[in-house]
Amino acid sequence: MKDTAIYGVSSIVGRFLNYLLTPLWTYNMPKESGDFGVLTNMYSWTALLLVIMTFGMETTLFRFANRKDADPDTVFTTAFVWVGALVAVFAALVGGFLTPISEALHYHDHPEFVAMMAGITVLDVLQALPFCYLRFQKRAIKFVSLKLLFIVVNCALNLLFFAYLDKSDVFYVFAINLACTGVITFFFVPDFFRIRWHFDGALLRRMLGYSWPILVLGIAGILNQSADKILFPLVCDAADADAQLSEYGACVKIAMIMALITQAFRYAYEPIVFAKNNSSESASDKVGYYAEAMKWFVVFTLAAFLAVIAFIDILQYFVDVEYRVGIKAVPVVMAAEIMMGIYFNLSFWYKLIDKTIWGAWFSLAGCAVMIVSNIVFIPQFGYMACAWSGFAGYAVCMLFSYFVGQRVNPIPYDLKSIGGYALLAVAVFAAMQWLPFDGWAALAVKVGLLLVYLIPVALSLRKFLVKKIK
Repeated sequence: MKDTAIYGVSSIVGRFLNYLLTPLWTYNMPKESGDFGVLTNMYSWTALLLVIMTFGMETTLFRFANRKDADPDTVFTTAFVWVGALVAVFAALVGGFLTPISEALHYHDHPEFVAMMAGITVLDVLQALPFCYLRFQKRAIKFVSLKLLFIVVNCALNLLFFAYLDKSDVFYVFAINLACTGVITFFFVPDFFRIRWHFDGALLRRMLGYSWPILVLGIAGILNQSADKILFPLVCDAADADAQLSEYGACVKIAMIMALITQAFRYAYEPIVFAKNNSSESASDKVGYYAEAMKWFVVFTLAAFLAVIAFIDILQYFVDVEYRVGIKAVPVVMAAEIMMGIYFNLSFWYKLIDKTIWGAWFSLAGCAVMIVSNIVFIPQFGYMACAWSGFAGYAVCMLFSYFVGQRVNPIPYDLKSIGGYALLAVAVFAAMQWLPFDGWAALAVKVGLLLVYLIPVALSLRKFLVKKIK
């Protein structure tokens, strides 16, 4: 809980400030222009490329640097050289084939968009392992400071251009992002001089053997999050496809509250799990810890889900009125994010026994379900097909990982307690949806229904903490 709180400063508070840019953009970019759709599409491509070029080396770094006979600097150096080589190849390809790439992505009139996003991607990839190494070294202050510096400068420049200078072009969003990312990269230069650089080819081969299934898992995972936004302009036949994607992309930002919680948890939990696995604790204590963490993760994410639904009539003002019809996708996307978080928790059974290939298979299965569903249903149901396809994809990943994991490396999850809270949350959600009135009266009733869930949670948490103290 302590580490989650520390990293949550940069993950939740920082990204919350960044999400405040969404109303700035939606209130300045008309939906009909499709600019927010372009923004959504391009950042989805960036997210996919980031996963490909980091090559699963973030998790791999934790795994190999925590080994008793490892030299952490050698592990970092070896991983960084590999990732740097991938970045060099990518930059050369984009630089040499910018025009055909731009035409393939339907940006033949704006190749500068592709060039700037490629630059952002290159710098983000080069930052990924240094940020990861800061987490390994327990240097949370520098980690948080750099993350927040990027957010503050990025937000300030966007306010300057969109609010003060009255700009309304997506070009400025990309240009500002590129400049801010470059500034943050500069702050890692002193760290590179402090590291003892030593590349180990034999170590790299072992690391690649561990990381490539994580790469497949990561690609499948990010496709579950972004393939709908990548595919939508290609599959949707409507003339206003960019405008529809703008609508969906803006409202999904509200649902990303759940992604913020999951990310903050992941930053703290991943290093702890690998360190605990190498500790002298008994096997029963370790698996009991993992099971308890899963229970409270589900409990708190369900609370966050219900809180968003309770206050959705207020949160809708997060986007301009032109975009608000997309609010109907928010509950589905949030539910999908919860399942993604559960899947992340479940993933440690194969990571800790170096059987990451299982994660690759699970993620590929979920990704296949999601992609096929999008292609089949987007033409008929529009972006609601995107929301439900993501839900189905994560459900498949989660269920496969749980059932296989309980056979190969079982963990005694408290399914009775988790199921009880899930059923209570579903009942509260249904009651909120079926209210026959709206306005302030509906808000008051929804808050009361939220308390129906939160009070049992508070009582259970108090009992748990008292037991731990004793």
